[in-house]
Amino acid sequence: MITGCSGVKPADTTAKTDELIVAVGSEPDTGFDPIKGWGRYGSPLFQSTLLKRDDDLNIVKDLAADYHVSEDGKSWTVKLREDVVFSDGKPLTSEDVKFTFDTAASNGAAIDLTNLANVEAGNNEVVFHLKKPQSTFVYYLITTGIVPKHAYSSSYAENPIGSGPFTFVQWDRGQQLIVKANANYYGDKPYFQKLTFLFLNEDGAFAAAKAGSVDLAYIPSTFSKQKVAGMRIEAVKTVDNRGIAFPYVKAGGKTEEGYPIGNDVTADKAIRLAINTVIDRQQLVDGILDGHGSPAYTANDGLPWWNDETKVKDNDAAAAAKILADGGWVDSDGDGIVEKGTLKAQFTLLYPSSDVTRQSLALAAAEMVKAAGIHILVEGKSWDELEKLMHSNAMLLGWGSHDPLEMYNLYSSSFSGVDYYNTGYYSNQTVDQLFEQALDARTEEEALAYWKKAQWDGQTGLSAKGDAPWAWLVNIDHLFLVKDKLNIGKQRIQPHGHGWPVTDNIESWRWEE
Repeated sequence: MITGCSGVKPADTTAKTDELIVAVGSEPDTGFDPIKGWGRYGSPLFQSTLLKRDDDLNIVKDLAADYHVSEDGKSWTVKLREDVVFSDGKPLTSEDVKFTFDTAASNGAAIDLTNLANVEAGNNEVVFHLKKPQSTFVYYLITTGIVPKHAYSSSYAENPIGSGPFTFVQWDRGQQLIVKANANYYGDKPYFQKLTFLFLNEDGAFAAAKAGSVDLAYIPSTFSKQKVAGMRIEAVKTVDNRGIAFPYVKAGGKTEEGYPIGNDVTADKAIRLAINTVIDRQQLVDGILDGHGSPAYTANDGLPWWNDETKVKDNDAAAAAKILADGGWVDSDGDGIVEKGTLKAQFTLLYPSSDVTRQSLALAAAEMVKAAGIHILVEGKSWDELEKLMHSNAMLLGWGSHDPLEMYNLYSSSFSGVDYYNTGYYSNQTVDQLFEQALDARTEEEALAYWKKAQWDGQTGLSAKGDAPWAWLVNIDHLFLVKDKLNIGKQRIQPHGHGWPVTDNIESWRWEE
C-alpha cells in the first residue's frame, strides 16, 4: 500500500520527447479487435470508425464523407472518403466496411446487430438495411472500428491492422502495449510518435507516477490527496455511475434457471421513493469519493438525452417519512422500522465483494435510510452468487454509456432479466411506448424528445420522479495524474470503462513549453 507523499521531484524522463508512457488501466481480455468489443469505451487507436464524437459529444464524420437515412428509416447509406488506406498501405473500401459489420453480426457476442438485415457494398458507399427503423443504429457507426478484409484472421486481436491514428507494435500480455503513429493516417497527425501503455493495478500506477516513470496514470480517489511532485490531478466528469437497482415486482416468480424474482418490500413504490428522497447524494460524493464525483439522478446525467427535470430533492427525512406514511407504512411496534401490515420495511442490498467503492456506498446508503425507518442489510457476494440473487434483492450496480440504448436496456420490459440489465423486472407501458417512438425516430435529434419523456413526461416515467425502479447515487470522476507540461486537451464526459476513454482525443495531446 502506498502511503505518504513525495517531496522529491521525480526524474523527468520523457518531457519534450515525442514518446509517452501511460498507465490507464487494464488490458482488454479479448485483445484489440473491434468485432470482439475493443474500442467500445474509448478510441480504438488502431482502427477508425465511420462516424465519431467530438469533444462536445456532437456526432461528426470520420471515414464517412456523408450519410443519410431513408424516409422509412430502414436504410442507412454511408458514402466513404476516398483517401483512406490501412497501415499496411492497402486502400480501405466499402467491402471492408461490409466485412466488418457482417462478421460482427455473425459473431453476435459484443455488438448487438440483430436488427441488421444485410449490408450492401457499392461504389465507395455502403448501405445498411435494417429490419425495422432504429435511431440508435448511429451508435454502431460511431463505435465499430473498421477492420481490413484482406488481413483479418483468428489472430487479428493480437496483431491488429487498421486506419486509425496509431499502428500496433507489440503487446506483452499483462505488462504493456506499444504503439507508434500511423504515417498513413488521413486525419490530424498525432504529436506523439510512440505510446507505451503499462498495465498496472491502482497501487502500481500510483507508485510508477511517484517514481517519475509514467507521464499519465489513472488513479482511484483514495490517492487523490497525496501530492506527486511534477504532476497534477485532472478530474474528468463522467456518467460512470453507481446506483441501487430494486426488484420492481412482488416475490413469487422464477427465472428459467430457477432463480427467484421479486421482493415484496421494494415492489412498493413508497419504499423506492422514500429511499430516493432520504439519501444525501452529495454526502456520498464528499465522504466516499473525496469530492471527486457528482450526485447521480439517472443513468445518463449531462448527456444530450438526459431530462434534467428528473433531479429530485434529497436528504429530506421528513419528506421520506410522509411518503411512507401516505403509502401505509408506520412504525407500529416502536423498533425504528416501519411496517405495512405484517411486512417490515427491510431488505438486502448486495454488492460485488471485490469492489470497495460499491461496498462503501452500500453501507453509507443503508445508514442514511434508517432516518426514514427503513432497514437495509448489506452483503458482499461473488459475481457468480449475485447472478442468482440479483432479481430478488436490491443490487449496487454501475453503468454509463454514450449510447441511449443503454437506458433502453436498463428499463425496457423487453430486457427484464436479460444479463445485468433490467434485473428488477421493471415495466411501464408508457415508458415502453416512448422507447419505441425513440427507436423509430429518423434522427438522433428527433429521438431526444422521446428519450427525455421516458424519464419523466409530467405524469410518469422511469426516473425517481416517476416509478423510481433505481436509486442512483453518484457519478464517479475519473482521476488522472498528469505530468505538469503534458496537455491532454479537452476531455469529454467519459462513460463507464475506467481509464481507456481518456485516449479518445489522444491525437491532440502534446507537451507545452
